[in-house]
Amino acid sequence: MNKITPQPGIMDIALYQGGQSHVAGVEHVIKLSSNENPFGPSPKAIEAVRESAATLHRYPSTDHASLRAAIGERYGLDPTRIICGVGSDEVLQFVAQAYAGPGDEVLYTEHGFSMYPIIARMAGATPVMVPERDRHVDVDNILAAVTDQTRIVFVTNPGNPTSTMIPDEDLVRLAEGLPQSCLMVIDGAYAEFVAGFDGGASLVDRFENVIMTRTFSKIYGLGGMRVGWGYASQAIIDVLNRVRQPFNLSLTALAAAEAAVKDEEYLTFCHAENARLRVWLSEELAKIGVLSDPSCTNFILARFADQAEAEACDDYLKTQGLIVRRVAGYNLPNALRITVGDEEACRRVVAAITAFKGGAA
Repeated sequence: MNKITPQPGIMDIALYQGGQSHVAGVEHVIKLSSNENPFGPSPKAIEAVRESAATLHRYPSTDHASLRAAIGERYGLDPTRIICGVGSDEVLQFVAQAYAGPGDEVLYTEHGFSMYPIIARMAGATPVMVPERDRHVDVDNILAAVTDQTRIVFVTNPGNPTSTMIPDEDLVRLAEGLPQSCLMVIDGAYAEFVAGFDGGASLVDRFENVIMTRTFSKIYGLGGMRVGWGYASQAIIDVLNRVRQPFNLSLTALAAAEAAVKDEEYLTFCHAENARLRVWLSEELAKIGVLSDPSCTNFILARFADQAEAEACDDYLKTQGLIVRRVAGYNLPNALRITVGDEEACRRVVAAITAFKGGAA
């Protein structure tokens, strides 16, 4: 008997697991598992959300023109070459939907964002994992993995959950080495945490087959609003807009994101506090033997002796009301990803891990 069956590849998708928010039996937890901004969104974004409530009966704009103009002004980009989505995840999904399908390959790196293989399978394409080297993207490995079937290469810069950066010269070398039939996608969800980094915009302007994506979920503190964007050549943007739902972003989300991107003073504050506290956190943990690579994000990847110690530390942190992220699913079983919280949160993390390691808190 015939029965309804999903498209090939759908049942191969492992469901995405978000950061844990609660611990049974523990109250007043500090969530450091999803790389959220501990200071919340800009007060101006909060006010924009309040003001939008009176017009919730109206449909939002279909072209996101006002937000695209604000993004373009803030980052010095052509607004006509910007596309907005429900988080940068949706923009990545547009790319796979438009440019990959059955018989095609989508490359991503060993410790890259876990949504990449999910997005590839959603489009019916085959995800191909490329090894990294010591938690750093290896461009030579990527280029060696490219075949005639490769249509998209996803790279995260800075990396998640590694927090490491791909050097500019390696990004250029990757773009130069890819065939024109293959898209290079630079996922810059954490780009704002790196002073002077353009997120790949200069490469987009130089190469027709490069697209960069960004999000309002991290430094802008709007994870609950789900707003992201991409920047590419006009030809690519025209294609992506054909698979975008016309009302994919709510009126409230658009208002919040526009207010947030215009509040440069608040962005500067968040950047400075994160830079200060991530250095302090990593240095204090290094003193007790918990090392991490220099972070270019709003989290650190704390390394332990082995998987057993990492998991035991995670279990202990939960008893102290501290929720961090295990990353064994990213092939990093001996590590924990710890969001850089506010000063109180960072001090609590150091005190708890010190106690776990047997030292004086």
